[in-house]
Amino acid sequence: MTESENDPVRADLERFVGQPMGPPVEAPDPVNVPMIRHWVDALDDRNPAYLDEESAAKGRYGGLVAPPAMLQAWTMPRPKIEGIAERGGAPGEMNPDGPIPTLDRAGFAGTLATNSELEFFRYLKPGDHLRTTSELESISVRKRTGLGEGYFITWITRYFDQSNELVGQQLFRILKFDPSTIDLSKFGGAQ
Repeated sequence: MTESENDPVRADLERFVGQPMGPPVEAPDPVNVPMIRHWVDALDDRNPAYLDEESAAKGRYGGLVAPPAMLQAWTMPRPKIEGIAERGGAPGEMNPDGPIPTLDRAGFAGTLATNSELEFFRYLKPGDHLRTTSELESISVRKRTGLGEGYFITWITRYFDQSNELVGQQLFRILKFDPSTIDLSKFGGAQ
């Protein structure tokens, strides 16, 4: 018997591995200079490849490019504020039969983002129009952590341009944990 067979919650989650996390997402707008300007101003990033057209035209990219770290920003949906707390911060409605709501119903309602890894395959240029696909990569066996018992959920989001070229990807991992299993004595409280 495998470890997941001894854990009915984990065994139920196996059906999600390798499946889409939701429908593909089309960016609401193409890559554009005004959003790049807001980003570089907020981060005080004065790389001339981002906003100085004359300098960028002479540079190795042949024109303006977007900061690579903006990759995720281009396809972020506009949030529906009503009910956002109940959705665990998700900007829109989630599939109630998906892995995250399934864990919520099983008592693993706590969520902690643990890591994100971004890969950039090419610089984005103004006019590029992105879409994403997201797939559930893995679900760990149940782990005991400092926040209690839970599962590490990992998905990968792939970013494609208007020509269907893969331009980047993001691996994102969260811990879904059962708040009732937190050992409060570790935080100075009674168990």
